[in-house]
Amino acid sequence: MANENIEITAYLKTFCGWSEGVRAIFRKYALDYVEKDIIKNPAFRWEMEQKSGQPLSPCVMINDTMLADVSGEEVEAWLIDSGLLEKSDAVADAPIDSACSDEQHAAMDAAARFSGRAGGASVRIVE
Repeated sequence: MANENIEITAYLKTFCGWSEGVRAIFRKYALDYVEKDIIKNPAFRWEMEQKSGQPLSPCVMINDTMLADVSGEEVEAWLIDSGLLEKSDAVADAPIDSACSDEQHAAMDAAARFSGRAGGASVRIVE
């Protein structure tokens, strides 16, 4: 696997099932990425919209390719289909293809306060 040759910038919401699904794929494969929270910093939303040509999130820039309005499942499939990753049979630690409930939002908020969320990868959150 050539994980070290993958540059990833993810435009994600602070608490969102779809965004957490994308993060779960990054954790599953221990991929380093830059996270730009479009809720905490509206300038990142603007940047995402300019780069993706649309307003829906999550959006993930992998090397020079923008994946717009994607799920974690779609990000994983794209990485594998592009030859950037070999498929892992490991189970992701969060649903990779769904929105989340209010209860899940609360649980993610609590978990974020007490854990590094990176799962062995290097995550740089830009605010």
